[in-house]
Amino acid sequence: MTERLFAGDTRIDALPGDARGFAYGDGVFETMRVHRGVTPWWAAHRARLAMGTQRLGIPMPDANVLEREMRSLCDDGGDGVLKLIVSRGGGGRGYAPMRDAAPLWRLSRHPLPASPRAEGLALRWCDTRLSVQPALAGLKHCNRLEQILARAEWDDPAIDDGLQCSTEGEVVSATSANLFLLHGNTWTTPRIDRCGVAGVCRAWLLSQITATETRVAPADVESADAVLLCNAVRGILPVGRLGARTWAPHPAIADLRVRLGRAHPAFDQDPTGQA
Repeated sequence: MTERLFAGDTRIDALPGDARGFAYGDGVFETMRVHRGVTPWWAAHRARLAMGTQRLGIPMPDANVLEREMRSLCDDGGDGVLKLIVSRGGGGRGYAPMRDAAPLWRLSRHPLPASPRAEGLALRWCDTRLSVQPALAGLKHCNRLEQILARAEWDDPAIDDGLQCSTEGEVVSATSANLFLLHGNTWTTPRIDRCGVAGVCRAWLLSQITATETRVAPADVESADAVLLCNAVRGILPVGRLGARTWAPHPAIADLRVRLGRAHPAFDQDPTGQA
């Protein structure tokens, strides 16, 4: 991993003692797929980042400095993952924020995750629920304790991810991906107006298909004809199993993966290997 830290436009060597992202999770982050040295969905990530910082009242880093550092970290032309954390600048101890403090931000590069299993992901239901909090709904904020507790529920390498419900019992997402269900010819995805993350790949899918954003019950998942997860780093991931329920590969998901490959070269399914 390679990382760089900044306070506003100034590069720093270490987090300051009053770093609010470290103390309180007072920030937002983006995880972005890098393909051959470029970040194809950067515009979408930048827009979500701007939305999140605006809602939290955190200044955005200077775009020119940020994009220069992104290019520098990827100047070898390789593949990987960029993670960008933007947090509120220091203001001493206590919850009251300083609105005019320069943002504290960290950019790091990481290797790609392992390729998904060919037969589809194996999922489980998580016991840890997601809190209903409309003020934070949709944001990819830095407090991920509910996802951490959920992911700590299993250490079985045969399980790829877990589905989480809200404290009101509605299915929201996997611990690290958004969820889509197919019933017949109808796609649905959980609404994220009360909790959950507005994923970049989720937004792309919603621009490509007619899908209803709705309240989803666990029984809706179990009765689906096909299930997929998606995120901006791993793309579209077919689900093959949830507990005892299994799904065969579905042509509708295969078609979406082909379409995604045309839109984002890192997910190109070209069998010649030229992607």
